[in-house]
Amino acid sequence: MIAEVIVDVPAQQTDRPFDYRVPEKWSGMIQEGMRVTVPFGPRKLLGFVVKLKESSEFKSLKNISGLLDMEPALNEELLELGHWLADETMCFKISAFQAMLPAAMKAKYEKQIRLTRGMVVSDLLPELQPLFQKTGTMKWDDAQNNELLPLVKKEMDRGALELSIKVSNKGNVKKEKFIKPLLDKEGLITQLGEISKTAKNQRCIIEYFLENPIESPLSKVLKDTGLSGYSVIKPLVNKGILHVQERESYRDHYEQHEFQADAVLPLTEEQRGAMGPIERAVEEKRNETFLLYGVTGSGKTEIYLQSIKRIVDEGKEAIVLVPEISLTPMMVTRFKRRFGNLVAVLHSGLSTGEKYDEWRKIQRGEVKVVVGARSAVFAPFKNIGLIIIDEEHEGSYKQEEMPRYHARDVALKRASYHHCPVILGSATPSLETFARAKRDVYTLLTLKSRVNQRALPEVSIVDMREEMRGGNRSMFSELLFEKLKERVEKGEQSVLMLNRRGHSSFVMCRNCGLVVTCPNCDVSMTFHRVQSQMKCHYCGLEEGVPNVCPDCGSDHIRYFGTGTQKVEEELGKLMPHARVIRMDVDTTSRKGAHEALLKRFEDGQADILLGTQMIAKGLDFPKVTLVGVLSADTMLHLPDFRSSERTFQLLTQVSGRAGRHELPGEVVIQTYTPEHYSIQLASEQDYEGFFMREMFLRKQNDYPPYYYIALLTVSHEDVLKAMDTADKITTYIKRHVSPSTVVFGPSASPMSRINNRYRYQCLLKYKREPNLAVILKKLNETYGRNAAQSGLQLSIDVNPFIMM
Repeated sequence: MIAEVIVDVPAQQTDRPFDYRVPEKWSGMIQEGMRVTVPFGPRKLLGFVVKLKESSEFKSLKNISGLLDMEPALNEELLELGHWLADETMCFKISAFQAMLPAAMKAKYEKQIRLTRGMVVSDLLPELQPLFQKTGTMKWDDAQNNELLPLVKKEMDRGALELSIKVSNKGNVKKEKFIKPLLDKEGLITQLGEISKTAKNQRCIIEYFLENPIESPLSKVLKDTGLSGYSVIKPLVNKGILHVQERESYRDHYEQHEFQADAVLPLTEEQRGAMGPIERAVEEKRNETFLLYGVTGSGKTEIYLQSIKRIVDEGKEAIVLVPEISLTPMMVTRFKRRFGNLVAVLHSGLSTGEKYDEWRKIQRGEVKVVVGARSAVFAPFKNIGLIIIDEEHEGSYKQEEMPRYHARDVALKRASYHHCPVILGSATPSLETFARAKRDVYTLLTLKSRVNQRALPEVSIVDMREEMRGGNRSMFSELLFEKLKERVEKGEQSVLMLNRRGHSSFVMCRNCGLVVTCPNCDVSMTFHRVQSQMKCHYCGLEEGVPNVCPDCGSDHIRYFGTGTQKVEEELGKLMPHARVIRMDVDTTSRKGAHEALLKRFEDGQADILLGTQMIAKGLDFPKVTLVGVLSADTMLHLPDFRSSERTFQLLTQVSGRAGRHELPGEVVIQTYTPEHYSIQLASEQDYEGFFMREMFLRKQNDYPPYYYIALLTVSHEDVLKAMDTADKITTYIKRHVSPSTVVFGPSASPMSRINNRYRYQCLLKYKREPNLAVILKKLNETYGRNAAQSGLQLSIDVNPFIMM
């Protein structure tokens, strides 16, 4: 048999299958979708088998050298999906396949130096002999660190040593020892009588198995007995009293959590009305896309849970996507309570090993539901009955690196393969999705009221310009401060959102007006008080704060703007008795920190939860009765046509955190532009009003959903090279597109320099562009893939989410 293999070299010349012979010993074992190691030039590389065939047009073929899987890593559907993904996002096929697998399954290449066949250690130079004595191999890094490479090179030139590359997984399977008694109760009692009174540990273990005569993990036995180490068990194993067996086990992030089973909640009439069409689509195995549009607190999650119950009862599988880690703890809890061990979880808060184990559970069919962020859309299920995308409007569903896929597009592609429905859920759907629902491309299901008829929170808009005129220099308006104090006194909880981390947004010299900017990027540095450092949030550079202005030498250095650290500090001064939990990238970077902070807030250990937009969605706490938005303008004035939409969505979502249970809620929105329609309509939770207003503006300016867009960004360390290439690309596009397509540029990107690379962009707007795929592919081959050696980078983003 011949195998067609895509090799792990992301380059234009290698973006095609290569033929390899399947060795006789693996005949019948190798299947499409398996990962193998293959000789490629002088090295060995990982590759994916994409096709098996009887013959090849090439005469002399190399053999596949190693097998990395016993089961295909990618099933037939995922292989097909990988080819589609490569075409759609214009990425390399190897990149598309790698994107579908957990990080633990990416190849680990280890360079080794080994004795050439027929050579013995004594043939080597005396200095090298001790290093090859044990295994006949030596790690390349060891040779380099011990400055032995010149000697190694001499022996390689002589043919005594050769370089080999070992390919393996990054993830290791976790093994665990399981212990069980080999004797019955009487036998154990007899042994207990024979063991010396001084062998207390052995007696303790036998007494344990008299009470628990079943197989148990070693870790549990040691924990229950208070003993430590396998050495206390070993003598009993040697005597034939106990038996030990090492078996594969899973790393479980949620092992310590106790999930109480929860009851199915009765549905309201509105919820039942929304469930009907979904159930019919499931029953008829019909590929239909539903937009579940419901106000915050209208019970969308219960509809998800009951729809999935039906799928699981039929023996099928469901994928539930949530927007990144911020939503996962509460969502996971609800799903684990309902479906127990049938749920696998995939998100960035898990370790590499935990993600690998969750993926293996899915692949082996041990779970029926996966809850996770964007990449969970590639879960290797074989019989999908339903895909749900919660908060479908979220930008985190679009991947910003290659492959630049949108999870919604992948979900729709997979659902068409499995003939199953997709549910897109949101209180503030993206304009594109709502427009499709209005045109009946998607089926619209609406939930207009909250569960139990709870009122939506009362919203107040505060004009911060008036506060300034009235002499209030604080970051809190008088209204918000009074309401915060009131909540703390009543023992109720508040949520404060500010869409900026750090202490101050920039550091400025009051003498000459110089703002301290990042030397690598054209952005101001953000001051972080805890570390007393300035950080660039784009390239990660950290620097100390200058004592004097680098331009004029003045010591009038001041901090401007507000970040979460500064708000926390101010709260400490104004309300020293209030307990505050701060949630931003800085406080949640440690593993498990996110869940731990939310758990503390849920348990009533804090009065105020202060955070960035990670706290705006999906949180459901009974005692939260006040939400304060400290600056509603943060995103409003960005050079992005979606800035009004994002502001509206964020304000509506965060407002929905208040008054979700028995206690009524209030929201205070602080802004310097209170008259802006997105802020006014968000305060009224009037999505349809916002939709009509924004669609009118989009139509006037030829933006989605009336037009499609594609953004091409060229970057290079030399500004002239970046400009010149962007100009050539734009000229080429203008020559080859149809007259109805509008081409803007080339122009400097809004973020004109990041990490010492200058950025220029070209924007296309089109309704139908038959030549687009061919044009972009040609540009990608000319400037994107082949130009990498020259330091030039071309990024092509069709339907981009971020215009910066």
